Amino acid sequence: MKIAMLGSGFIARFYADSLIGHRRLDVLHAVYSRNVDKAKQFANDYKLPIYSDNMHEVVNHPEVDVVVISLPNDLHLAAVEACAKAGKHMLCTKPLGRTAHEAKQMLDLVEQAGVMGGYLEDLCYTPKFNKSLASVKAGALGRILWAKSREAHPGPHSNWFWDKEQSGGGCIVDLGCHCIEIARSYIGKDIRPVEVMCWAATQVHPIDAEDNAIGMVKYANGAIGQFEVSWCFRGGMDLRDEVMGTEGTIWINNFLRTGFDMFSTGKGGGYVAEKAESSQGWLFPVGDEVNELGYNHMFTDMFEAIEQNRPPAETFYDGYVVNAIIDAAYASAKSGVWEPVKLDDWRGSNDTKIATEFANYDEQYYLIKEEILPHGDRKLLLKDKTTGEVVVRDL
Repeated sequence: MKIAMLGSGFIARFYADSLIGHRRLDVLHAVYSRNVDKAKQFANDYKLPIYSDNMHEVVNHPEVDVVVISLPNDLHLAAVEACAKAGKHMLCTKPLGRTAHEAKQMLDLVEQAGVMGGYLEDLCYTPKFNKSLASVKAGALGRILWAKSREAHPGPHSNWFWDKEQSGGGCIVDLGCHCIEIARSYIGKDIRPVEVMCWAATQVHPIDAEDNAIGMVKYANGAIGQFEVSWCFRGGMDLRDEVMGTEGTIWINNFLRTGFDMFSTGKGGGYVAEKAESSQGWLFPVGDEVNELGYNHMFTDMFEAIEQNRPPAETFYDGYVVNAIIDAAYASAKSGVWEPVKLDDWRGSNDTKIATEFANYDEQYYLIKEEILPHGDRKLLLKDKTTGEVVVRDL
């Protein structure tokens, strides 16, 4: 398939590096940028035959099969409209929209046009995430009770991120979209997100949007998804996930401290890793950034989904749900109370039962826990099913 790239900036180049370096079955063929000189430079760098500052010209080019949207948030809807009208499959960077209403418009356009809308949520494709999610789905952690994701760094690279109208918000919409979908995947996409409690503040930067936030998303089965996001973290980019279930726990460090540490006086300079603030002192390079951040696996899934006529792992519907959760987070940050997640189009389970399954020890007792004490004794803590009495039994 021949690919058109809408956008020529930071994320477009990350995408292009992945597309030309991994799958190789599909080729970058055209690029659009609002600045024709940047479009020409991108085309020269990646050896593309077509470049333009006219989006409709690129999208409607007869040789283009798939369009990758890597534009600022306020331009996503117009790009999706153009792709849908042209009948082209499209892959859109995160977040899908600035609001759930905007995301729903894009979802409807894609489905009405009968084309594929892939949601480019790269952190739901990292090798560590893929392996951990497979373990969760296989039952290794039991019933998931809590999933937490953290993304923090010194702030975005482009000016439009810092403009609340263009971006739709601050670090919640920029980074929270990653964290929310990561936790949602672990808990189960079929489980409805019910309400959100969120704190947000502008602590460091002279902007109208938030640069720090913490939120909790309550799901219909009682599970909690937690996100921590910041544009004020110094020292690089911190990406970490934690998952807790009835039978196990997963901790993941995706970026910053991944086992690759280097000290330099800075004499050589040069690029270290995304959001690195310095090229001297102790540094944390990343061996293969596009792979570690999930881009390779993401695009492989997207193009195979088109070929096999199936949905990708991350769809426009997923982007819509994420935007609805973000809307509730902003409402909660303003009101200071739990706010409902408003989903006009819910396609998952409608079961609202809170999971409260207890482990049986035998017919008389529930098992609370088994423990080995420092001196080597083993004990059981049991609860009588009839009387409610908690008893200790030596093993």
